[in-house]
Amino acid sequence: MALDEALLESMSHLGRPVLRFYSWAEPAATFGYFQKYADVERATHLRPLIRRPTGGGIVPHDADWTYSVAFPPGHEWHSLKAEESYRRVHEWIQAAFAKLKVATSLAPNVHKTGPGECFAGHEKFDLLWQGRKIAGAAQRRNKLGLLIQGSVQSRCIGISPARTNWQKAMCAAGRGEFGIEWLEFKPDDTLRNRAEFLVRHKYSQMEFLKRR
Repeated sequence: MALDEALLESMSHLGRPVLRFYSWAEPAATFGYFQKYADVERATHLRPLIRRPTGGGIVPHDADWTYSVAFPPGHEWHSLKAEESYRRVHEWIQAAFAKLKVATSLAPNVHKTGPGECFAGHEKFDLLWQGRKIAGAAQRRNKLGLLIQGSVQSRCIGISPARTNWQKAMCAAGRGEFGIEWLEFKPDDTLRNRAEFLVRHKYSQMEFLKRR
C-alpha cells in the first residue's frame, strides 16, 4: 500500500504510467480509505487488516493476484470519469483472460449481497466469470495522478492459469488494446525511501488504520 501511494505521488516526476504486479507473503485483507475499521474487523476473519489509499470495500488477499497501475496528471486515463476508467481497466483484464482462453464478461449493473465486502455481489463493470465476480478495483484520482488498485480472485476460476501467464497476458493485452510499449521499471532510492517512510509513519500505525 505504501509503495502504491508513493508511486502516485511520483507520477508528475516519472511522467509515464507504471503497472505493478505484487503478491502477499501471508493472508491479509485491505479495506477502503473511507471504511470504518470496526465494521471491517467484524466482517472478515483475515488478519492483518490494512487500509488502502484508494476507496472501495474489503478485499481478501489469501489467494488472489494483485496489481496497481498509476497514471500521471495530463494522461488520457487521468481525465476520464471514474466509471470509464473502471470499465477500461476491466476490459484490459478481460482481454488478458481471453488470451488465456478464459471467457469473462463485464457486469452490466450493480448486484449487492453483503455490506462493505468487495467480492460480495458486484459493481457495474466488475469482471465476471460464469456470473461470479472475479476482479474488482478501487481508485484514487487527484492532482498527483490516478491510482487504480485491483484484485483478481484466481481461485474462483475453474481453469486456473499460472499467475506468470496472466501477467504476460496483461502485458500483451496492454500492447494490443492500448498500444503500450513496455519498459522495465525499477524504483529508485527516492521512491523506495518514500515508501519506507509511509510504512513506518502511516500504514503500520494503528492511528491511521483506525482513523474511522
